[in-house]
Amino acid sequence: MLYQRSSALFKEAQQVIPGGVNSPVRAFKAVGGTPIFAKSAKGAYVYDEDGNRFIDYINSWGPMLLGHAFPPVVDAVIEKTKEGTSFGMPTALETEIAELAVSMVPNIDKIRFVNSGTEACMSAIRLARGYTKKDKIIKFAGCYHGHSDSFLIAAGSGAVTFGTPNSPGVTQGTAKDTLLARYNDLENVKELVEANSSEIAAIIIEPVAGNMGCIPPIEGFLEGLKAICDANNMLLIFDEVMTGFRLAKGGVQELKSIDADIVCFGKVVGGGLPVGAFASRNEIMNHLAPLGPVYQAGTLSGNPLAMAAGLSMLRAINNDSGLMSRLEEKTKYLHNGIALALSKNNITHSINRVGSMISVHFSEDPVVDFESAAKGNNDTFKKFFHGLLDKGIYIAPSAFETWFITDALTYEDLNETIAAIEEVAKTL
Repeated sequence: MLYQRSSALFKEAQQVIPGGVNSPVRAFKAVGGTPIFAKSAKGAYVYDEDGNRFIDYINSWGPMLLGHAFPPVVDAVIEKTKEGTSFGMPTALETEIAELAVSMVPNIDKIRFVNSGTEACMSAIRLARGYTKKDKIIKFAGCYHGHSDSFLIAAGSGAVTFGTPNSPGVTQGTAKDTLLARYNDLENVKELVEANSSEIAAIIIEPVAGNMGCIPPIEGFLEGLKAICDANNMLLIFDEVMTGFRLAKGGVQELKSIDADIVCFGKVVGGGLPVGAFASRNEIMNHLAPLGPVYQAGTLSGNPLAMAAGLSMLRAINNDSGLMSRLEEKTKYLHNGIALALSKNNITHSINRVGSMISVHFSEDPVVDFESAAKGNNDTFKKFFHGLLDKGIYIAPSAFETWFITDALTYEDLNETIAAIEEVAKTL
């Protein structure tokens, strides 16, 4: 494929935008080459500025669960735009989507909408600290909860890809209050809790990791975290920015039958517009201003366009009883096809899958945490990525990212993808 227009646009962007991108992983630093500049998207496909069509497995990093330009969402945004784009005042729409979200997700009474997943996780941590009156938090190496200072300690996703897992600008004071644990290692968490008794406010985790590839929790891991939190007056925070409303209507809480104390949302809950949210039980959420002393605010929080998009998306998910099973079946079909194509060509690999999230690791060992994810052959991944790109298949430009499956994908799309992978595998 030719990328002349994208190449020219990238050069132009670099003159006025740091690195030519507004989020580092888009810069193709991990895979080399020039980033693709999107022009439009519809259903399962994205089209670049050169007119190339790609089957899309990024789907705006997760929210396009029902496909790009999903008509009910587009219509809702258009109609709401006609009434005004922002008021800085309460609207009935905010209550409507809040009521629906609370009805879909287990174990929450109240929800507050913000403008991004980063803001949701940042606010959840502040709320946990204010509620417990303790300062320290535990996070897991390889989990990414946005770019707030507390989280840029051995972060995954873009931070690892970009080679700065401990970002300059994060103070030592902030770093000392963030304790690092190994994903899927309950004994390691217990050691941290014992060494910092009575100081830890919360454990925050991606209950199914997506920022070091898709990594599921091992049996008993999430249950163990909940037990530790309950025994030590700590809160368990599920960062469901990726998994919320995607792996089940009620997210991982529903999928694994585990109650978190605070849950963070993004991606799907905004229908593709910039939105985040965090939610909990009454006794915790009532600590937020204006009811309580924990301050959190945002001029554009509850923006009517984002609320209209999110409400339309959640309604579509809630009303489609077969959606989750269809997504899981499509992902399983893709998994089996990829495994066969790579095995035929003797390519060492490991594949992780949960629901509609899947990742391919060029490693012979199971990928269960950040350390094992980092052992993958990145040179092979680079060839794999560009080989697929040239065949019209767009996956994340990083070995540390999950793929997101959309219901708009047909089995013909999946077969085309599998055939492309088989051809690319011959060159690896």
